[in-house]
Amino acid sequence: MENTPERTERKKRLFSAIQPSGEMTLGNYLGAIRNWVAMQDEFDCIYATANMHTITVRQDPKAFRANTNKLYALLLACGVDRSKCLLFHQSLVPAHTELGWVVSTFTQFGELSRMTQFKDKSQSHADNINCGLFAYPSLMAADILLYQADAVPVGADQKQHLELTRNIAERFNGIYGKTFIVPEPYIPKLGARVMSLADPTKKMSKSDENTRAFILVTDPPATIMKKFRSAVTDSESCVCRGENKQGINNLMDIYSAVTGKTDEEIVAEFAGKGYGDFKTAVGEAVIAVLEPIQRRYTELCADMGYIESCAREDAAKAAALAERTMQKVYKKVGLVR
Repeated sequence: MENTPERTERKKRLFSAIQPSGEMTLGNYLGAIRNWVAMQDEFDCIYATANMHTITVRQDPKAFRANTNKLYALLLACGVDRSKCLLFHQSLVPAHTELGWVVSTFTQFGELSRMTQFKDKSQSHADNINCGLFAYPSLMAADILLYQADAVPVGADQKQHLELTRNIAERFNGIYGKTFIVPEPYIPKLGARVMSLADPTKKMSKSDENTRAFILVTDPPATIMKKFRSAVTDSESCVCRGENKQGINNLMDIYSAVTGKTDEEIVAEFAGKGYGDFKTAVGEAVIAVLEPIQRRYTELCADMGYIESCAREDAAKAAALAERTMQKVYKKVGLVR
């Protein structure tokens, strides 16, 4: 593992961020945020709401600002503990965009043009294919390199971006000497890929036009149950995995993620029972997990002044860490600071 002289932390440092582009889905929680909570005991964690990234798509300013603060409250409600990590809004630490510009000059046009996320978003937002959308991965690299992160949790859709980050760090270090830690991918222990309830061949997404396709962490219990009971399955009745049973496979993944039960235990539990019983059980299990999160979230949202003060307090601490990197980078490239 590469290191820099000032690093004295006993734990390895980890960076991760999530966009405040709307409400959090069950897929976001089980696939990412639940791991944020688990990782904060193992790593020196720095977490952020990536609101600078979000504006590559046009936002309503008032709703966007509110969503950013609500996401912060929801992260706290999910168990992110500020006594164990830093949690702040990306826009509160100007060094993110400052380093983003420097990093962009060490990012090749061809590298950015090969990013699959740019191609996908260009199709879904054809009326606004802006420079920020294209340079998005450079800013993401800066987010990570700014804090000298040793590790970054990655899913299948983020591997390409982390590989670019590693390339940029190695390129910069090759020119100016050891400056950035080259981050390693970290595969979380509680990985869960949650698919759409309406089309289990696609990942669950809040942007889906069919509102029954996704579960929001803030959905009322009755809504959650209704969505699970309408989940697409197959014409069989056996609760077990199968090549053409994507709907049941997805429901088994969700049930396993929230109960900790193995496939064998799930199959035994629902032997001789139909899909209706299984869907109800999945809904009840998810409701039980989300209920305390929803209760705490409601409490936190009652005092947005507190939420804003928390974000600013942690941003000040993050900015102090970021300044160490910025001083080093500016000195290496010859910029006056």
